[in-house]
Amino acid sequence: MLGIRTFDPRSGGNMAYKALTHPLAAEKLALLVDSLKDAGPVAIYDPHDMVDTVMALLPVPVTVAAVHTHDSLKVGQLRAGQPLRPVVDMGQGVARTIWALDFNHAAMESRLSGLLPAGGVLHTLGSVCLPGHMLSVGHNYLDRLNFATNLAFFRDTAALSTRLVTANYWARYGARAVRLWLRLFDQDGQVLRTWDYDVPGDGQAIIIDSADIRRRFNLPEFTGQLFIHAQGIAGHDVVKYALETRGKGTNASLSVTHDANAWPANRYANLPAPAEGEDVVLWVQNSHALPIPSGSMTLNRMGQDVHMPILPELAPYQTMAVHMRDILPGLSWPEQIEFRAGGHVVRSRYEITQHNRTRIAHLNVQRADLQPDAGITRLDPRFFGRGYLLPFPVPDPARYRTLLLPSPMAESLATLPVRVDCFDVEGAAGPSRFMGCLPRDHGTVLDVSALATGPGHGELLYDFRDGGQADGWLHALIRYEDRQTGHASETSFGSHIFNTIMTYRGEPQSYVGAPPGLSTRLFLTAAGSEPFSFCRLIYPVSATWHARSDTSLYLHAADGTQIGHEKIAIPMSGSREIWPHRIFGLSTLARAGAGAYVIIRDTTCRLFGYHGRMAEGEGRFSVDHMFGF
Repeated sequence: MLGIRTFDPRSGGNMAYKALTHPLAAEKLALLVDSLKDAGPVAIYDPHDMVDTVMALLPVPVTVAAVHTHDSLKVGQLRAGQPLRPVVDMGQGVARTIWALDFNHAAMESRLSGLLPAGGVLHTLGSVCLPGHMLSVGHNYLDRLNFATNLAFFRDTAALSTRLVTANYWARYGARAVRLWLRLFDQDGQVLRTWDYDVPGDGQAIIIDSADIRRRFNLPEFTGQLFIHAQGIAGHDVVKYALETRGKGTNASLSVTHDANAWPANRYANLPAPAEGEDVVLWVQNSHALPIPSGSMTLNRMGQDVHMPILPELAPYQTMAVHMRDILPGLSWPEQIEFRAGGHVVRSRYEITQHNRTRIAHLNVQRADLQPDAGITRLDPRFFGRGYLLPFPVPDPARYRTLLLPSPMAESLATLPVRVDCFDVEGAAGPSRFMGCLPRDHGTVLDVSALATGPGHGELLYDFRDGGQADGWLHALIRYEDRQTGHASETSFGSHIFNTIMTYRGEPQSYVGAPPGLSTRLFLTAAGSEPFSFCRLIYPVSATWHARSDTSLYLHAADGTQIGHEKIAIPMSGSREIWPHRIFGLSTLARAGAGAYVIIRDTTCRLFGYHGRMAEGEGRFSVDHMFGF
């Protein structure tokens, strides 16, 4: 386990981690450490409390004689296994090499000039810095906008290809010269190619297609990962995208998944055990320039403490397929698997092969910071109605099965007291089913299509009639199966309080702004040929809100130009299917070009959506939750 904090929702991200794990910075850090490890004992000055992060990310250890601080209240606290010493004593130690953990060398020279030991040599992190032209905020190196980075599972083989799709959403915050720095790693972690992608247009579509990249750079087949660094940006430090996987030739595979979470975590959930006839593969992708030691990552049945190690060591940036039947042969759907990744990987993908086709979905971060909140059991229904909701589509039950599997998504959670409420497309309440106070290691799946009376949506929510815990981060895996073709898709997401004027611990959340001013801005690709893009747009309400939404659909061409606008109204607790080629017409989408997209905007309420692709003539489809910005 790396043993460092990378991100939590309360304090935000550890930007020193982001700065040091950028592939270019990691290369420079290795050179710096080479010069330090032969210099004898090193005295460290830690002005920003980052020594534990730095030590965890070194490719080889250095001998540390002492760690110093200027903060008198921290003297004596442990850092890097040593008690902090006052920086005024730095010249009295045995070390003649001083390493100041700051990215501004000149500032450290000025600050420490009178404290260096006789003949001492000062090193900083200045030599690890990225070039100035790669920074969005030049005057503050650790600004969040300087490290808007992410990783994507990226593959191009004879059978399958991938395509990353998003748009230049930074332009709406004032960015004028956005560009992406891209580095593609192969399955062994070797660099296949590094290149830049200029995105100067306001709202310009961004498409990175594995087949195009392979042809352009004359690359061999690859299954690896793409590192993305957005530069010249403003307003938004998260790189969001949809990732499409398509079969080539006669391969009928089709998946669209949400972006990877850009921060590694210790545990992940929402990994299903294989059903009969399925091969479930966890794609483990090393996110760092450090090897992952053998056995440092494990898999276990959710809620049980028998851990099966992943034995092969992973090289830096290596991608490895781990078959669940090889590691946990006794488990089967609907049992769930917990991935203890030790902070080595960002949110991984898993791939299920069945009937000679694959489907891909993502795991979710299991929160370490959350504890059960007794206040949720006492929420005032006048303020919050039914409280936390996880809305999900229920397509026509005559054609599709909708299977829901509640998932614990916090390390501390022992029970899930849940029920499902159904609604038709016009918002009328339908059947409801109490699933019970489920234990952490449950294997209970609900066939919502057998419960619902027609198409619409369902909502998973807490129900404390038999007791149980709640933490406000209720999750589930939802699997869709086509009864006619056998094609399947799945998604997973968490709950929120939706559309209430009263607030509770940051809920309800809004895609744009803060509550109680609730609004929505969602991104949907707009394909003009099969497989067509679509979304199921849901208007969930915890208590009561506006009777109907006031929703606008804006069609943008690939260059970002708006070329179409339509209005829809969704009844409270209702839903609508949005098909851009039906709403705007195939000729308009053809004029919009490859990369056209729809922005779904509503200033009156927060909507929740699931996007996907469907080849109507073949029955291929995919579903995952949408993203907003």
